[in-house]
Amino acid sequence: MNKRHLHHVWTKFRLIKPWYFLVILILSAVVCVYALRANNQRMLELRSAVYSADKDSTGVETALQGLQAYVTTHMNTNLSAGPDPVYPPIQLKYTYERLVKAQSDELAEASGAIYNNAQKYCEQQNSTGFSGSNRIPCIEKYIQDNGGQAATTIPDASYKFDFVTPAWSPDLAGWSLVAVVVSSVLFITSLISRLWFKKQLS
Repeated sequence: MNKRHLHHVWTKFRLIKPWYFLVILILSAVVCVYALRANNQRMLELRSAVYSADKDSTGVETALQGLQAYVTTHMNTNLSAGPDPVYPPIQLKYTYERLVKAQSDELAEASGAIYNNAQKYCEQQNSTGFSGSNRIPCIEKYIQDNGGQAATTIPDASYKFDFVTPAWSPDLAGWSLVAVVVSSVLFITSLISRLWFKKQLS
């Protein structure tokens, strides 16, 4: 490429100032930071709604689905505390405790019914004795033979949740991040190109 043609290209190219891209870069960066922060704040609000619903035992499933839908479609909404959390970030503690208590109450009620049945059965089998102390072995054997269902451990895995945050999302944060990257590349490229043209034309 001769200098005359190169100079013609340079006269067109120099109209594109690097600071144009720098301005776009700065504005995009500001918007990106704001949008990422807004995403995180919204996630915190939805997480608090899940905790409140869990504590109040109302609308837990709806609140959890809302949190999941938001976290899995927006950047900067990571629920985990730290790079290697020991426990899942969302734990429906109160829902789990209510389930365990309900099972415990059910078993206690069943055990009470078995004890009453044992007393009736043993009274029929051995009606002698004023205090009924001689019927204790009979009652113990009846309860042992007809014992209620033993308490089973309820797995808590179904009440612990973690959702994966996307590396990029097509929202304000995502598109402004794209603008930051593109404007950065154009700014650096335009600077290098201007230096190259000036060196070639000197």
